[in-house]
Amino acid sequence: MDITDCYIKTRKHTELICSYLQTEDYVVQPIEFVSPPKWHLGHTTWFFETFILKTYFMGYQVFNPDYDYVFNSYYETVGNRVIRTDRGNLSRPTVIEINLYREYVDKAMISFLNEGISDEVKELVILGFNHEEQHQELLFTDIKYILGHNPLLPAYSKTYVSPKVETNNVSDFLNVAEGVYEVGFKGNGFCFDNELNPHKVYLNSYQISTNLVTNAQYLEFINSNGYHNFRHWHAEGWDWVKTNKIEAPLYWHKINEEWHQYNLNGLTLLNLHEPVCHISYFEAYAYTSWKGLRLPTEFEWEVAATQFNWGKCWEWTESSYLPYPGFAKAPGAIGEYNGKFMVNQKVLRGASEVTPAGHSRITYRNFFQTNLRWQFTGIRLAK
Repeated sequence: MDITDCYIKTRKHTELICSYLQTEDYVVQPIEFVSPPKWHLGHTTWFFETFILKTYFMGYQVFNPDYDYVFNSYYETVGNRVIRTDRGNLSRPTVIEINLYREYVDKAMISFLNEGISDEVKELVILGFNHEEQHQELLFTDIKYILGHNPLLPAYSKTYVSPKVETNNVSDFLNVAEGVYEVGFKGNGFCFDNELNPHKVYLNSYQISTNLVTNAQYLEFINSNGYHNFRHWHAEGWDWVKTNKIEAPLYWHKINEEWHQYNLNGLTLLNLHEPVCHISYFEAYAYTSWKGLRLPTEFEWEVAATQFNWGKCWEWTESSYLPYPGFAKAPGAIGEYNGKFMVNQKVLRGASEVTPAGHSRITYRNFFQTNLRWQFTGIRLAK
């Protein structure tokens, strides 16, 4: 598949995700960290217009100069932007206008790509694909939060089927010997800058679970009064539980003494065999503490990942999100992509059921703040 076909495929997939929405769904922003779907549509388009067309496509005329302000996410280099909490106030531009914007930029991008591009520009275009794939996953997570906090709990799609990831019938632990291991991305394909540079780490011997913690196993923690016993929690996590009156993972609902869970296909009885999902780092840590175990570090996860199945939920690790040795930010706005967030966050490894096919890899370093749980996040145990 040539780069033009890859561009078209990536853009069409974003539109397919949104095809199940009603117009009203596109505008809602129920909480700060959730962006309205139409903002994602505009922002991913703005990325190609700003970083590729405006710079490299001679004679390109921007669709609307105001969109630099509306659809910039966090790039200080590019200029001022609408603050994140105000994205839901953007009744204009309309969904129709944003779709016209996408068509305009797509037409220009296809013409540009068909003319032939340098290796330097090709790298930027491929970064744009991966950027849009990240927003495809964010679209699913944000749509689920929007509809999952609608009082009617409507389904995103009654035909949505959660992809399965094979698990073992019994919980087991892999033994990994102590030693020096190499971690980080190696090869000629795409990776993000935070996966570079490959380097060696020393690991003590450890054991890591072949399966993710299930809803049934997590329910034992709840039933043992886990959310009401400070001994299992970090101080900050315990404050978070009390302040927010947390009693269970996000999207769990106890109805007539039975636990239900909201999924993209609507409200259903809790599937006890599925991995527990949508939990914060605070909850993941508390569960492992209750079990007398721990979370793996990101390096322990990476070294063992070829020996277990992953991809159902992003997996919390005990590693802080920090730069690898020799990490250097790229010049200009692209340098703001990852490096500026390397503080006060934990690393997530793996992928989730809504991660686009082929987007993740064993060296992929996702990252989130410890209190967030709208992402598809789960637990793998280590000892």
